[in-house]
Amino acid sequence: MLRISNTVIGILNAMFLLLGLASIGASIYFHLHGGTMCQKVLQNPLLFAGLVFVVVSLLGLAGSCCKLNSLLYTYLVLIFLLILGFIALTVFALFVTNKGIGQAVSGRGYKEYKVGDFSHWLQHYVVNGKNWEPIKSCLVDAQVCKSLGGDVHQTQADFYRKNLSPIQSGCCKPPSYCGYEFKNATYWAIPKSGPKEPDTDCLTWSNKQNRLCYDCKSCKGGILANIRKQWRSLTILNCCILVLLTLVYCVGCCATKNNRFSTYNNSKFRGP
Repeated sequence: MLRISNTVIGILNAMFLLLGLASIGASIYFHLHGGTMCQKVLQNPLLFAGLVFVVVSLLGLAGSCCKLNSLLYTYLVLIFLLILGFIALTVFALFVTNKGIGQAVSGRGYKEYKVGDFSHWLQHYVVNGKNWEPIKSCLVDAQVCKSLGGDVHQTQADFYRKNLSPIQSGCCKPPSYCGYEFKNATYWAIPKSGPKEPDTDCLTWSNKQNRLCYDCKSCKGGILANIRKQWRSLTILNCCILVLLTLVYCVGCCATKNNRFSTYNNSKFRGP
């Protein structure tokens, strides 16, 4: 194990270096070529993650190839901090996603979501006024509702049986309690007597395809439901990364021990 530890550290960090350079390259590409709002949101996180990967991997490569324990010690400290960071992120993700279950609607194949069903942190920091505009622009750019309105022969019964995603359910149609009349998936007529419920979402709905229910609370609820699902999946990925980082940390410790052993043997061989 001691003999191959430097080689393993070198191979792993070469892979991390390539990943970091790819992240930096993607961030620069989005910056130079503009891109959609969704892509612009990714610029800074990609750049930051790429720089971290590059710095850490270069330390690991230099320490393992040149057998410099001073660099390897710095590398191990950074890996240990990353392990602590991923543990904290996993616990935090589980904590803020412990609420938020969709409400089943009678006779529908989909659920509807309310902002108040989710944790206060998600409500305050994700769908507040400042952050919602970029999210809404991203939804419009991605045309998340376009696929629903493509079938002109779809009947109301067919639509009600659809298994809509949380975002489609919240952003592409008015809430069921409004009592609007189905014309097609993204076009609903207001009854002559007005909405059944005096709710702001019923008044916010628009048949304009670039507005729909993107400003509705139900849309924000759909976004939070999607985030909750993704963050739950992210915790599984985080656990896999934690296992990998722990393995790298252990191999790095073996590499430092191997370097000390080699240095001791060389000095003993050369003599005083």
